[in-house]
Amino acid sequence: MHILTKEIIFPPVEQADADGFLAIGGDLGTTRLLTAYRHGIFPWYNDDEPICWWSPDPRCVLFPKKLRESSSMGKIIREKAFSFTVNSAFEKVMQMCKTVKRKEANGSWIQDEMIDAYTNLHRQGHAVSAEAWQQNELVGGLYGVKIGKVFFGESMFNTISNASKFAFIKFVQQLTEMGIELIDCQQRTAHLESLGAEMIDRKSFVRLLDKYC
Repeated sequence: MHILTKEIIFPPVEQADADGFLAIGGDLGTTRLLTAYRHGIFPWYNDDEPICWWSPDPRCVLFPKKLRESSSMGKIIREKAFSFTVNSAFEKVMQMCKTVKRKEANGSWIQDEMIDAYTNLHRQGHAVSAEAWQQNELVGGLYGVKIGKVFFGESMFNTISNASKFAFIKFVQQLTEMGIELIDCQQRTAHLESLGAEMIDRKSFVRLLDKYC
C-alpha cells in the first residue's frame, strides 16, 4: 500500500491492485487533484476512510463522436421537456449527487471536503457542471473536471426519469463542439453503456491522457 506524503507525487498507475486501488493519504488540493487526473487517478472513499486514490484497469470512457442517442431521448430533446445550462449551479449539482439515491449505488462517496475541493476547482475554471431543469427546478445534472481535451466525469443525478441522460447528451454535444476528444467515465454502468461508453485498457487510457491533457 502506498501512503502519500505532502509531496505531490503518485506511484505509477501500474502498481494499483486488481481493483484499481493505488494509494491513500495526501489531500484534495488543486495541484494534487489536477496531477492525479492527468495521470489517470481519481479520489474515491467513504466517510470513515482516509482519502483513497484509484486507477482501475480497464477504464470506462466515451469518445464524444460515439455518443449514442436513442430515439426516445431524441424525442425528449426535440420536445424540450427540459432546459439545459452549464455552470449555473455547480455546488447544488454536487449536493444533489451526494443526496439523491441511485439504483447502482449504496450510499454516497461524496464527502463535504470533496464538495469544498471541487467547488474550489470550479472557481478556478477546472471543474464544470451541466444542469437539466424543469420549470425552474434542478432535476438532473453532472459534474467533472476538464483538462485540455479531456473531460473527467465524476458523478450525475436525476430526480425525474431521463433528466441526467438529457443533461449528459446535451453536454457531450457541447464538449464535442469545444474540441473535447475523450470523456473519462471511470467505472462501467449500464446507464453509461447505453449512451455509448466503452471499456479500454489502462495503458491505452494513459496514452490518450498523454496526448490530450
